Amino acid sequence: MAGVATTKLSSKGQVVIPESIRNKLHLKTGAQFVVLGDKDIVILKNISPPTIEEFDGLIAKARKSAKNVGLKKNDIANAIAKVRAKK
Repeated sequence: MAGVATTKLSSKGQVVIPESIRNKLHLKTGAQFVVLGDKDIVILKNISPPTIEEFDGLIAKARKSAKNVGLKKNDIANAIAKVRAKK
């Protein structure tokens, strides 16, 4: 377990993550979280964008998948145009 501490909810709905927890989890100013809530449980999950290397890998995988199913650049442009026309 990362640690245990208490905190309070402000009148603006803000919660301070205690310094000991921030330090242990290496959380920095501007960190972003997904917030999940169910009954009396609130979970904050730290999220971060992929690194350039991870992003390059994701793009390569997407391109390979598109090629395997026969998608072409023009197919993407047509799909975008079709969706935009519905709005």
